Amino acid sequence: MQFLFFCLILNRNQKKLSRISHLKKLIIMSVNKVILLGNVGKDPEVRYFDNGGAVANFTLATTERGYTAANGTQVPERTDWHNIVLWRGLAEIAEKYVKKGSKIYLEGKIRTRSYDDAAGNKRYVTEIYGDNMELLDRKSDAQGTTAVPPPQPPLERQDQGQQARQPAAEPQGPALPEAEEGDDLPF
Repeated sequence: MQFLFFCLILNRNQKKLSRISHLKKLIIMSVNKVILLGNVGKDPEVRYFDNGGAVANFTLATTERGYTAANGTQVPERTDWHNIVLWRGLAEIAEKYVKKGSKIYLEGKIRTRSYDDAAGNKRYVTEIYGDNMELLDRKSDAQGTTAVPPPQPPLERQDQGQQARQPAAEPQGPALPEAEEGDDLPF
């Protein structure tokens, strides 16, 4: 704010004042966006409400690889655990297709909430509220036990009063030859 006040004093010209007010709007703007790519730590816990809404909770692990720095210092691998919250349609998709060990791509917002525990201490919980999710697992794992739907456009959270965005029709190009049984290479 002091910078803007200083600019207003120096720039008495109306044209310059309008530029500064535009700059002020840009400074006030903020972004809360999280993008995670990781492995699910436990099967989603899904709860349904009387109004038909659903919420899913699970953990997601993201891991940064360890490496050796230029000076020879060993930097170990680091895993962070994130608490994920999905609402409505995304919660139902998670219940059907997301399992412990599934690899997912998630976009959302970071939220922190507080509560009082049984001893009366104030506790804080940081959660990721998912807006978009993509399932990255293959159709079946090595044992053939995981059933994951075919790749789709990202699933979007449905806000109250809004419809989910419909995926755009994909352009029809020349057909690709079908892969042989057991061959997962696309060429």
